[in-house]
Amino acid sequence: MSEEPGPRRAFRADRGDAGERLDRVLLRHLNDLPEASRTKIQEWIDGGYVSLGGRKPKKSSEKVKTGEEIAVELPPPPPPRPDILAQDIPLSILFEDSEILVLDKPPGLVVHPAVGHRDGTLVNALLHHSKDWAGPADRPGLVHRLDKDTSGVLIIAKTERAMAVLGKAMKERCLEKDYLTVVYGKAPLKKGRIDLKIHRDPGDRKRMAVSKVEGRDSSTFYEILSESSGCLSGLSLLKCRLVTGRTHQIRVHLKALNLPIVGDSVYGSPRWKGLKDATLAAACKAFPRQALHAWRLGIKHPVTGEKMTFTAPVPPDLLGLLAAAGLEAPGLC
Repeated sequence: MSEEPGPRRAFRADRGDAGERLDRVLLRHLNDLPEASRTKIQEWIDGGYVSLGGRKPKKSSEKVKTGEEIAVELPPPPPPRPDILAQDIPLSILFEDSEILVLDKPPGLVVHPAVGHRDGTLVNALLHHSKDWAGPADRPGLVHRLDKDTSGVLIIAKTERAMAVLGKAMKERCLEKDYLTVVYGKAPLKKGRIDLKIHRDPGDRKRMAVSKVEGRDSSTFYEILSESSGCLSGLSLLKCRLVTGRTHQIRVHLKALNLPIVGDSVYGSPRWKGLKDATLAAACKAFPRQALHAWRLGIKHPVTGEKMTFTAPVPPDLLGLLAAAGLEAPGLC
């Protein structure tokens, strides 16, 4: 059975649209549609639902000319989501009070249900753990996320008050988020900052790409904690602090610096082939995920205002990789 098309909207660009980005023009003319956020409009453009002057635009950033016809074949609404099950999945709790829950997420655990992962996720576990989460039923109090294969500290808001305060802190970049990662190569500086914009890779919508001119402003601080040496040379342990929190930010920023993360199947490369030590090369080749760990999270408590820092112990798989490479950093264990 074929899918019913959605409604069509068409208009001609006026003088106020001349020279403006296509996505901004659409945002202005479709402001009566609650679903027409800039992100959603960019998805419509990428999905081929928008025409500009009778052709399909390649980019959301294309400039509009006065008098050009712009048409949008609005995609049909998605089918209703199935109810999300509460499941008894063990949680590693670092801290809990009446307002927040701080977890140590293991690698391999998907945070939010999606296609191919309708159950067995962190959200399913949270729904079982408590029925009092803030926010929509399918996203209970998630202040931020971690990729499936990234381990470490994750904070959950248990009340609407905590969600509002922590959400505001996220937007104002007041959360201190430190990550540990093992990369191939040597950073150019002992300490540095990466400032590159991040946008969707036009060739693969599941990947992100960096640019000096296109995308969202993104900044990452890094610091070398340890470097392998001798026959084990070729790897570095870095601490990264997020200034912004874009999708795959650390992974794509480090790739741009020619420091791919060990085990990263999306942004990495088989640099293990260049390692001198065969045992270390085999350990890097076999590492089952990106070697990235959300190590520390600093916040102000959403009610008391107390400064709090939570640390997730380095997981066994990453400790094993550090040991194999002879990488050391005080206080990690």
